[in-house]
Amino acid sequence: MAGSDAATDEMGTLFVVGIGPGLPHAMTQRARDVITTADCVIASNLYQEFLRRDGTLPPETAEVEAAPAEGTAAGDESGTVFERSGGTHQTLVRSTMGKQIELAREAFRRVRAGESVAHVSGGDPNVYGKSDLLYTMAEADEAYDVPIEVVPGVTAALGGAANLGAPLSNDFCTVSLSDKWRGWDEIEEKLRAAAISGFVIVLYNCWRDYERAIDVVREERADDVPVGIFNDAGRGDAGRNLEDETHTITTLGEATDHDDEVGGMGTSILVGTHETTVWENDYGKHLVTPRGGRDVDDF
Repeated sequence: MAGSDAATDEMGTLFVVGIGPGLPHAMTQRARDVITTADCVIASNLYQEFLRRDGTLPPETAEVEAAPAEGTAAGDESGTVFERSGGTHQTLVRSTMGKQIELAREAFRRVRAGESVAHVSGGDPNVYGKSDLLYTMAEADEAYDVPIEVVPGVTAALGGAANLGAPLSNDFCTVSLSDKWRGWDEIEEKLRAAAISGFVIVLYNCWRDYERAIDVVREERADDVPVGIFNDAGRGDAGRNLEDETHTITTLGEATDHDDEVGGMGTSILVGTHETTVWENDYGKHLVTPRGGRDVDDF
């Protein structure tokens, strides 16, 4: 855990906390412990709502006072102080996409003042989450004195695969289709390399050119390869993407026929290999990718 040994009585710790899909039942105990004991929690409105469901965050009725705006760059959303059930106070700061630099600096300031700060990231902080942002900001601001610890969470690829069965039991990779920081040429190169190499591929940010990505993979992989499309993995009836948590099994050749099931940031698409099969029991269909093509006798 990077930075933990450097923490002192005068210095707090910045925790980058992965909360998986966000609902309490899908969080690790470590993530819950860090959030419940932090002096300050930085989280989006959606994750605040999720984390209040079991008391991981205090209810809105426990508000004590608005946090002072001095020294913060988030304006009116700089934070609100709540009283936890044990009588301790906790500051909650709203995270927004356009304020990540300011929020990182606010986290550094609080840690230097002796606070423990939980900066909440959906899924896993290291899988298209917030960990790289905070390390990059620490380098840019020369915040070498700030202890940083990353708390892992369940990323969508793992949560969605669990719903589908056992599709990731062999080698797999993830590819984000977001072209915000890189061009499509790089994305296509990675997709093609993964398809040729025989990886099960999990696509993130499918609301960006997923049809284009499928077309690239089809050039290197057969149309009858099984594909799983899943939305809001692990969120049950709390899904925000389409109609709560859903998953669909189709084929690579027909994947783009399911346009109505690809609806936002919560959609991921899993593309199997020639070894992936559709297995069915009395309860439904599942995807299985055996490890190295082994069968029962290999065990």
